[in-house]
Amino acid sequence: MAKAIRILLIEDDVNLADNIVGFLEDFADVNVVNNGLDGEFEGQESPYDLIISDLMLPGENGFEVIKYLRKNGIETPVLILTAKSSLDDKIEGFNVGADDYLTKPFYREELLVRVKALLRRAGVYSEDNMIAVGDVLINLENRGVQVHGQQIKLVGKEFDILTYLAQNKNIIVTRDQIFDRVWGIDSDTTINVVNIYLNNLRRKLESVGQNDLIKTLRNIGFILEVKDA
Repeated sequence: MAKAIRILLIEDDVNLADNIVGFLEDFADVNVVNNGLDGEFEGQESPYDLIISDLMLPGENGFEVIKYLRKNGIETPVLILTAKSSLDDKIEGFNVGADDYLTKPFYREELLVRVKALLRRAGVYSEDNMIAVGDVLINLENRGVQVHGQQIKLVGKEFDILTYLAQNKNIIVTRDQIFDRVWGIDSDTTINVVNIYLNNLRRKLESVGQNDLIKTLRNIGFILEVKDA
């Protein structure tokens, strides 16, 4: 079962990266790249909920990676994880667009707390594993969906699409972004499968009165629009 939260870890210390992945694996799917250039590519091309980045990286340093992503409109929260502990480095990190800064060595428990705080601030995580969008309540723990207490039966990918749209409510997402997030950028499935699952999801939402929750913007993408957000 795919996890709802996806994290990009940019870290050239392979052992440390493996340890972080192992620690977070029950909480999130963590993808690791080992240099700054790959970090820039992954951060821009694939949808992530959080980026954790070292500063001293081969290719491009962490400051440059964050500046590149922000310049190209990537607003994914970034947590800097580095041995560079000077005040000047911390100030530069926040100035280039980082959202938090944690120095090595660190306590794993503190890393998890900071990760959860950033995700909670971005609206993609809550302690009770619930996401509420309008009248729709999504349970990330048991993958259940309710509208006014009425359960809706969604198959795996339908639930994943709804969750992704809910985590990005009132934000336009493209068909490519949905495909990359739900099926994976390396999937052999054709991208038209997105439309099939979206149509099925819409029919099920409409059956409980949610007729206009997911809107199609022709030649642009899709948006889960919640007026009271």
